[in-house]
Amino acid sequence: MKFDFETTPERSALMSKIKAKNTKPELKLRKALWSSGVRYRINYKKLPGCPDIFVSKYRIAIFVDGEFWHGKEWEQKKLKLKANRDYWIKKIERNIERDREIDYRLNTLNFTVLRFWSLDVEKSLGRCLKNVFDAIFYNMYQNIDADN
Repeated sequence: MKFDFETTPERSALMSKIKAKNTKPELKLRKALWSSGVRYRINYKKLPGCPDIFVSKYRIAIFVDGEFWHGKEWEQKKLKLKANRDYWIKKIERNIERDREIDYRLNTLNFTVLRFWSLDVEKSLGRCLKNVFDAIFYNMYQNIDADN
């Protein structure tokens, strides 16, 4: 992939250290789910978007999104971009669009999609777990109703 801008070796070294899988927030959420008895698969490639965590028994796809890469508070943040502005705006807006497309595709396939910001997992793990458990209980009761 060819970029339309120059980057310094220092910046390139920093960017290369950013992880896409097994980030600290993902690991934190996974550990809490596992210790609560929730069993899951990680980075499940058979589903659109390759969810970070997939609870197959209840058809729940969970994504832990980085604030910058997935555009949290994007309208305010994009105004503050200075370096390589056009590149980053195009890239982040495409990421946001792709996230919406993936959510739509998974919902169409009757999956529950949960997206957490990485900082929310770090600072409000209990609230994130509650959202997952609420989805599990909702899907569990949906299955009971379907059986009757």
